[in-house]
Amino acid sequence: MSTPHQSISPWTWQDQFGFAQAVAAAPPSRWVFCSGQASSGPEGDTLHVGDMRAQVAQAFDNLEAVLEKAGADMSQVVRLNYFTTDADALLGAWDLVVERLGKAGIQPASTLLGVARLAFPDMLVEIEATALVP
Repeated sequence: MSTPHQSISPWTWQDQFGFAQAVAAAPPSRWVFCSGQASSGPEGDTLHVGDMRAQVAQAFDNLEAVLEKAGADMSQVVRLNYFTTDADALLGAWDLVVERLGKAGIQPASTLLGVARLAFPDMLVEIEATALVP
């Protein structure tokens, strides 16, 4: 599937972390703005309490489900924002992030923010996405 965007990075250091410094987009057919996805079950309950790796994996699973429902997929994501209550633990699980981004063949513009807490006390990470659907 061709993508109507181009990753832009004047350096290469960020490549190992799976993100780009910027993403330029051609006129899109449709933008999909995803709310932050966390390690939540179908009823909204927090899954994998205390396990950052499992919460990261579940957040990506949930993000993929939202994108699919919107008629999109991870290959069309141009921006990811990560919110976490424990940046060190998230960075310790970053290999999972790089794996998921690599599987999708993307290098989106990204920001990681450490926060005091998320919507529910047991949430450790939330991932927000923007996708460009041709």
